[in-house]
Amino acid sequence: VQLQASGGGSVQTEDSLRLSCGASESSFSINAMGWFRQGPGNQRELVATISSGGYILYGDSVKGRFTIFRDNAKNTVFLQMNNLKPEDTAVYYCYADDGLGYYGTKYWGEGTQVTVSS
Repeated sequence: VQLQASGGGSVQTEDSLRLSCGASESSFSINAMGWFRQGPGNQRELVATISSGGYILYGDSVKGRFTIFRDNAKNTVFLQMNNLKPEDTAVYYCYADDGLGYYGTKYWGEGTQVTVSS
């Protein structure tokens, strides 16, 4: 499975951006899709994930500002980011897995840069 992300860019505080990520293969091999991010000097952290059944997890720092949704028919996940803050500046990585937990397969996209200026 290859993941291709798009939609990053440079914006001002309180602006919005939408990220999208498409998977190259049928959704039969994919369960959860979502986003992680890594800011300067930080470890990679959860932004949001959504399972094939619609179960959603958000990182604490984005709750109420970001919304994740997916189009299973198109194997695509979206992240709507509103009220962006400078601390949201990071490389955002698209993520997918096969739903088999620790011993399953995880997939990562190359990352897309989001920069928020004050």
